[in-house]
Amino acid sequence: MVEVKSINPRTGMVMRSLGEGSTAGDVDAACSSAAAAASALETLGRSGRASMLRMMASGFESRRAEVVGIADQETGIGTDRLNGELSRTTFQMRLFADVLDEGSYLEATIDHPGETALGPRPDLRRMLVPIGPVAVFGAGNFPLAFSAPGGDTVSALAAGSPVLIKAHDSHPSTSNLCADLLSGVIRDIGLPDGTVGLLHGLAAGARLVTHPAVKAVGFTGSSTAGRALLDLIGRRPDPIPLYGELASLNPVVVTELAATRRGSDIAAGLTASFTTAGGQMCTKPGLIFIPDGDVGDHTVAQMRETLEKAPHFVLLNERIRDSLAADCDALRSSPDIKVVHAADVAVTEGFYAAALLLEVAVAELNAEALEEHFGPVAIIARYRDEDELLDRLGTLPGSLTATLHSEPADAERAQKISEVLRQRAGRLVYDEYPTGVAVSWAQNHGGPWPSTNTTHTSVGPTAIRRFLRPITWQNSPEHLLPLELRESYSGIPRRIDGQLRLASAGRAQLE
Repeated sequence: MVEVKSINPRTGMVMRSLGEGSTAGDVDAACSSAAAAASALETLGRSGRASMLRMMASGFESRRAEVVGIADQETGIGTDRLNGELSRTTFQMRLFADVLDEGSYLEATIDHPGETALGPRPDLRRMLVPIGPVAVFGAGNFPLAFSAPGGDTVSALAAGSPVLIKAHDSHPSTSNLCADLLSGVIRDIGLPDGTVGLLHGLAAGARLVTHPAVKAVGFTGSSTAGRALLDLIGRRPDPIPLYGELASLNPVVVTELAATRRGSDIAAGLTASFTTAGGQMCTKPGLIFIPDGDVGDHTVAQMRETLEKAPHFVLLNERIRDSLAADCDALRSSPDIKVVHAADVAVTEGFYAAALLLEVAVAELNAEALEEHFGPVAIIARYRDEDELLDRLGTLPGSLTATLHSEPADAERAQKISEVLRQRAGRLVYDEYPTGVAVSWAQNHGGPWPSTNTTHTSVGPTAIRRFLRPITWQNSPEHLLPLELRESYSGIPRRIDGQLRLASAGRAQLE
C-alpha cells in the first residue's frame, strides 16, 4: 500500500504522513454506505438540500484561514488566489441552493390523457431524479473549487446523489479537512455518514469507478488518466457515464488589424494569461496565432520583453515538473520551432519552472505542438494569410475555449474565423483572455474531445444535469407522484400539455 504524504511544493519536503492509502475494503465500505444514504438524501427534498448547501458554505467561510493555509502549504498556489477560490467554492454552494429553490432543473413535464393524432394518450408525468452515488476525482490545480468541496461535489449533492471523493495526491490534507467540514454538516442535519465519503490512492480510484454502487463519475485531470478510467468503466457489466474534463489547447487568434492597433496590450494580456498560476490552468492559452510581418514581430517582441521580468513559478508536484521538463526538451529539439524566450531555473529545491515561449510557422506545426503542455509554456504560430489560418484552425483538436482578437473593421474575417472555431471549442472568447471561468447560468465549461468526453458543462447550474436521470410516471395515483408532478402544485416552472407554465408568483412550494 502506498503511503499518503502531504508535500510542500515550494521545498519538495514532506510535511506530514497521512498513513496508507485506502484499501479495497475501505472503498467497498464507502460505496455501500453511499448506496445506503441515497434514499435519505433524496427524501431530504429540494428545500432540505438547499439548506444543507448554505450551511456548508457558512461552515467553510468560518474556517477560511485554516482551509486556505493548509491548501497553500500543499499547493504553493498563494493565499490571495486561494481566498478567491474559497469564495468561488462557497458561491457555488449558494448558487446550487438557489437552483434547488427555483426548480426548473427538474424539467417537470405533464401530459394529461386525451386524444392525439396517434390515438389515445395516457396520463404521463416526467421529471429528473438523482442518478445515485457519484465518484468525484479532485483536481490538482484547484484544491477547493474543483476538488473535495468543488462544483462536481456540490452539483451532485444538489441533485440528491451521495458523493465519494477521490482525493488528489497534491493536497491530501486539504481534502481531509474539506471532507470533514462537509461531513460535519451532514451529521448536523441527521443524514447518514455515507452521504459524503473520502478515499486516497490510485488503486482506490480504480476500484471506485468499477464498484456497482457508483452510478457516475466526475473527473478533472489528464487525457491519459481519463482514458484509463474510461477503459475501466468499459469493462463494467453496467457501463456508467464519466464526465471528464481532460486536455485543452485553447487556441488564440490575433488578426493583423488587432495586432496593429492593440499589439502591446494583447501581448501583455496573453503573457499574463498563459503564465497565471504557473500555466497550470485548464483554460491556459497554449497556441497563439499571430500574423507574419512587422506587426506580428512587434507583438512577439513585447511578449518576450515581458517574460524577461517574469519570476519562476511553483508547480503543484514533482510529477508535473518532470513531465513539463520532458515536454519542453522535446519542443525545443524540434528543428522547426524557434525559442522566443527561455530561462534556467535557479531554484535548487522544490518544484519550479520558468516560462517558455516558442514560435513556429503555421505550416510547420507538428503533433507535439498541438498537445496541451501543462505549465508556463505557449507556442506562437505565425500565419501568412487568412486562407492558411482558416485551414489550420479547422484541424485543431477540441478545446474548452477559443479566443479571437479582432477589430470592428474585421467583421467579415471575424465571422469566418468564428465559424471555424465554433466547431473546435465549447466557449468562444472575444477580445479578452480565456483564463477565468465565471460561474453563471450561461457558462459552458466543456468542449469537443480531447477537452472533454461529454456534451455537458462542469461549471454553472446546468452541471447538475450530469447527476440526474429522467423517469416517467404513467397513470400514477396522485399520492405516488413526486410533489412537483402533482396536479395542484405550482411552485416551480412546469411544461403542461406542451405549454410552459411559470411558478406561481409569491409562492414557495418546495415541500
